[in-house]
Amino acid sequence: MKFPASVLASLFLFVAETIAAFYLSSTYRSDGDRMWQSLTLLFSLMPCALVQFTLLFVHRDISRDRPLVLLMHLLQLGPLYRCFEVFCLYCQSSQNEEPYVSITKKRQMPKDGLTEEVEREVGQAEGKMFTHRSAFSRASVIQAFLGSAPQLTLQLYITVLQQSITTGRCVIMTLSLLSIVYGALRCNILAIKIKYDEYEVKVKPLAYVCIFLWRSFEIATRVIILVLFTSVLKIWVVAVILVNFFSFFLYPWILFWLSGSPFPENIEKALSRVGTTIVLCFLTLLYAGINMFCWSAVQLKIDNPDLISKSQNWYRLLIYYMTRFIENSVLLLLWYFFKTDIYMYVCAPLLILQLLIAYCTGVLFMLVFYQFFHPCKKLFSSSVSESFRSCLRGVCLSNMRRKSSASVVKVDKDLKSCTEQDPDPEQDQGQGKDPDVRPSTSRVSSSEVWSAVDL
Repeated sequence: MKFPASVLASLFLFVAETIAAFYLSSTYRSDGDRMWQSLTLLFSLMPCALVQFTLLFVHRDISRDRPLVLLMHLLQLGPLYRCFEVFCLYCQSSQNEEPYVSITKKRQMPKDGLTEEVEREVGQAEGKMFTHRSAFSRASVIQAFLGSAPQLTLQLYITVLQQSITTGRCVIMTLSLLSIVYGALRCNILAIKIKYDEYEVKVKPLAYVCIFLWRSFEIATRVIILVLFTSVLKIWVVAVILVNFFSFFLYPWILFWLSGSPFPENIEKALSRVGTTIVLCFLTLLYAGINMFCWSAVQLKIDNPDLISKSQNWYRLLIYYMTRFIENSVLLLLWYFFKTDIYMYVCAPLLILQLLIAYCTGVLFMLVFYQFFHPCKKLFSSSVSESFRSCLRGVCLSNMRRKSSASVVKVDKDLKSCTEQDPDPEQDQGQGKDPDVRPSTSRVSSSEVWSAVDL
């Protein structure tokens, strides 16, 4: 059994960020900043409650008779208790031999176009460990984008306004950024394992490094741009956030209504229709929160029994990053035109250039990951480079067709004007001119010109 390093990392980020938030809120209280104290506590306690609910939901402990577990979650100590259970399972697995095992079948990655199906025995302890890992992965994603991302934005905004940074604020911003990047990384791994559930997926260390750099550049630049824009246009940032949020929140529901599929009833047997609706709304809320700051590797699809789209849509990925780059550029330009005196000693053009280059660097690491380090790249129907090349080829062909049609229209107009100016041959004979001498352009047909342009 593998060492549960992911569980330990999730627990460390959860506990460290919560402690740092409580310490920072106490400093705000001593300084008399009640508003900053309230917002800091809000962005710390809200993800704590959601994490407790997620762990209970994944382990299905609500309908089971486990009063101690429920009490620990009510005291916000559920992750600590779950981590203790994980290490107890890990220590006991090497000592006891389990009499009951289940057999799972997984396909290996194709080699020379051939795939082999491998059977593997999974014990009861390993199955429980898998459930714990899955629960902590989902909890990390929820904590990252519904708690750490707003917390990082808030603390960076306070730093810009006060033009000073304290040790506590620096610590919590570092932990929040690590939590967001780790949550995005877990989201990528979850998406890969859900989409390729039939295959045995092994993620290499270089793939983790590439995802970490991709998400770090993407999320850091996005947060900085939002903070810069908020510092000069406080009211308009509300419109930007609402448009982003409701666009991604309503998008899965619009696709579901257009598909005409029945309402999903197989999410959880113990849930009623109202409970299923609440769970789906929470999932779309999380989906919108992720896409607010970075690309969601998991594409929500409500009409699918697994709620996840397993198709790899490169064009949606391209459209997202092109739109996000344009939006970031517009926000930076607005900040440049409306910046205040607090940016007197900041070289604004250089800062804009650095942020845009950093965002493009994140996109570059994303392309490198999908092209070279994706664990299931052999299963892609087309690679990233081929998809982008075909997209660019389509754009170039459409531009060439527009130019050719415009040139044909221009030549037709020139021919028409020349034909109207050309005198009648009979009048030429009556005036004593040679009837065989005629302008060559007066007898060129439009079909011949079209074929020439096409050629």
